[in-house]
Amino acid sequence: MNPAADTYVEETKFGFWFLQSHVWQHHVLRVAINDLKSLAGSALPTAPVLLDAGCGQGKSFKLLQQAFAPSRLIGLDADRRSLQCSQAQASDAGLDVQLLSSDCAAIQLADASVDIVFCHQTFHHLVEQDQALAEFYRVLKPGGLLLFAESTRFYIDTWVIRWLFRHPMHVQKTAEQYLHMLHKQGFEFSPGQISYPYLWWSRAKDFGLLERLRLRKPKPVGERDETLVNVVARKPVQVHC
Repeated sequence: MNPAADTYVEETKFGFWFLQSHVWQHHVLRVAINDLKSLAGSALPTAPVLLDAGCGQGKSFKLLQQAFAPSRLIGLDADRRSLQCSQAQASDAGLDVQLLSSDCAAIQLADASVDIVFCHQTFHHLVEQDQALAEFYRVLKPGGLLLFAESTRFYIDTWVIRWLFRHPMHVQKTAEQYLHMLHKQGFEFSPGQISYPYLWWSRAKDFGLLERLRLRKPKPVGERDETLVNVVARKPVQVHC
């Protein structure tokens, strides 16, 4: 029995395979990392200690190294099989990555020891979301950044995703609910540090086909159910009690 079985929901066989694919690395990971880097702008620290929370099979490692040039890269995941893949991925890329076998709700790192937490498409697998977010806040240094990229329930709760993947449906949230959760934990961010990508793969009802065929105009932000939310959130330099 996996000791983390009660705190996160494991991928299906299809999901495990998909996370190895070119589509995942090129159309999902790469796009999210580029967007988050753009949202962070000049706030990005130099040579940061970077924690990839929910690193999966390590497909993000090379992209994170290229985007943020971390002095120390840490990969954390609760799935031991994925961590084995992550180790191989790091070796193939020639990267020195410290791997931790742990759930996000119990991170085995010291307080204020990390400059950046990268959390990409991980939160919707977690059962103990509040505890995980508290752990991100704890391990971040004052002024540290949480790079948060997540699918909302308007994407997760579709027949295609329910059929191919597995998630704890009772904790899925809208974009607004995720932003509220970040604020409640104490993170700070401005509207300019938030984006709502409306990518074709996130629109599981029709994959944006009608818009690509120019049979329907895309709805603007505020008039649609957001399927994705990206945000760069900052832990305050001074924490107010």
